[in-house]
Amino acid sequence: MGFPENFLWGGATAANQCEGGFDQGGRGLANVDVIPTGKDRRAVITGKREMLAFEEGYFYPAKEAIDMYHHFKEDIALFAEMGFKTYRLSIAWSRIFPKGDEETPNEEGLRFYEELFLECRKYQIEPLVTITHFDCPIHLIKKYGGWRNRKMIAFYENLCRAIFTRYKGLVKYWLTFNEINMILHAPFLGAGLTFAEGENEEQIKYQAAHHELVASALATKIAHEIDPENKVGCMLAAASYYPYSCNPKDVWESKKSDRGNYFFIDVQSRGEYPNYGLKMLAEKGITLEQTAEDTALLKAHTVDFISFSYYASRVAASEDSGVEKTEGNLFPTIKNPYLEASEWGWQIDPLGLRITMNDLYDRYQKPLFIVENGLGAVDTPNEDGKINDVYRIDYLRAHIAAMKEAIDQDGVELLGYTSWGCIDLVSAGTGEMKKRYGYIYVDRDNEGNGTLARSKKQSFYWYKKVIASNGEDLA
Repeated sequence: MGFPENFLWGGATAANQCEGGFDQGGRGLANVDVIPTGKDRRAVITGKREMLAFEEGYFYPAKEAIDMYHHFKEDIALFAEMGFKTYRLSIAWSRIFPKGDEETPNEEGLRFYEELFLECRKYQIEPLVTITHFDCPIHLIKKYGGWRNRKMIAFYENLCRAIFTRYKGLVKYWLTFNEINMILHAPFLGAGLTFAEGENEEQIKYQAAHHELVASALATKIAHEIDPENKVGCMLAAASYYPYSCNPKDVWESKKSDRGNYFFIDVQSRGEYPNYGLKMLAEKGITLEQTAEDTALLKAHTVDFISFSYYASRVAASEDSGVEKTEGNLFPTIKNPYLEASEWGWQIDPLGLRITMNDLYDRYQKPLFIVENGLGAVDTPNEDGKINDVYRIDYLRAHIAAMKEAIDQDGVELLGYTSWGCIDLVSAGTGEMKKRYGYIYVDRDNEGNGTLARSKKQSFYWYKKVIASNGEDLA
């Protein structure tokens, strides 16, 4: 069997991590622009340290990133050379609506993405567009408090109507919110939230998430109305939790941790809050402000497919005070003694991808789409200037083989695979450039120095071969 004939092979990026051009084309300032590198980065990402403008003494990597704003034609040509069937990217909200609450979109911003999508179409590359990938105009944070405010739903609706109308026929696959569950771990990044001392942060985060869920359902409704060909997916940071031991308490902890990941996707895929979630909110003393219209909208407009990121599995224990921790996607997890880890401490678990795929497919019975997966590593050019990133090839080979097993042996329905950071870009977690994921090397360092020249790594040629063989040749 193998991969379906129309399988969508490609790669993924996010506007704030690759685009740059933060003050060009009429673009407004966004939350992702004002997240610095260094010691305060995590405090800003989590809303503990309010930073709503550029401050002296900090470096802001997203301002220029890898300047794809001016290099997108060159970059898409390289993607086409690899044979991409799809390219996942995101729209910078503040390019379309610089402040976020305008009635009329910015034509220059609309035209930029139109040209980008036309460039994709020139090479028969299907754009897969994330509407909001950790992206919120600063004006909406300053004036309305970000997604804590219900008015955000209308502003998001305005964005969706503008892009669904303008790009009808150019874009068919859409994702509403990137890693929606990350709002609980990185609330400024995920929803433009900052917190004053004494505020009930849990209440605010779950209320903001409710607003995003309603906005997602509304986007799904509008997308289907404007073009019945549109397919809309949700997106979560996925990774099944293993119990630390066979102690039933550890098993129960892993079950609860999984539910924490699935909570918002349960709503987007099934159309209502799950009972365990309602109980959890009640235990936390959280009361969501919601309307009868919200309930009807969520129920009537569920997503067409489930997309997710997968980098590593996770481990849960009932008592974790004595267990060793390691790094993960924006937050740490318990170290699994059976797994090796990347240079950044992310555990490498290809079988975990197959397990996660089965868990998601069994739970939702909707097509899956892996929209992020990859290895962040330090890539050092040799004396010839070449990068022989065999470690990345090994990682990807094992994960693609696991995907194939999930399709062939388990019957999982998978639409496509877009590995993360197909071209080197700024790390969302650390803000570094040296943590590279790409098949394409970009000459830029952590301090913003470099020519921005693009060059092909060994993995570029390997992935080209994988795509040409539809996943059969992984050697």
